[in-house]
Amino acid sequence: MKNHEPRSECDLVTVPARQGLEAVDILRRGALDVMGPVMTVGPVLHDDTCDTLGFLVPPGTADAWDVPGSTCTQSDGRGAVLAPPEGAGWLLPPGEVDLATDPAVLRAALDEAARLIEAADNCQ
Repeated sequence: MKNHEPRSECDLVTVPARQGLEAVDILRRGALDVMGPVMTVGPVLHDDTCDTLGFLVPPGTADAWDVPGSTCTQSDGRGAVLAPPEGAGWLLPPGEVDLATDPAVLRAALDEAARLIEAADNCQ
């Protein structure tokens, strides 16, 4: 994995890996325009143990984030350099995707992912 370090102010939405991976898939395949696929997901971090994924979202998202099963950590507001903490890496690195995921789009993808996971678990 590349170690990109974007300079930006972003909050971080953290979710369980299973739901996060489903959401990434939903976001990556769900956006098409007349020119082809459009990336609607920004950079995504994963932890070394693959327990969680973290989606970079615009600053201020944490103020109103209320999605069950997830947390949103506020940025320090000073444009800190974002680099994966020790034991983490980029699933979708900055530079290959948009700088931040739209919170409303992420919320919808996480909701859909939770429904898919629940349906799959109920079929077992």
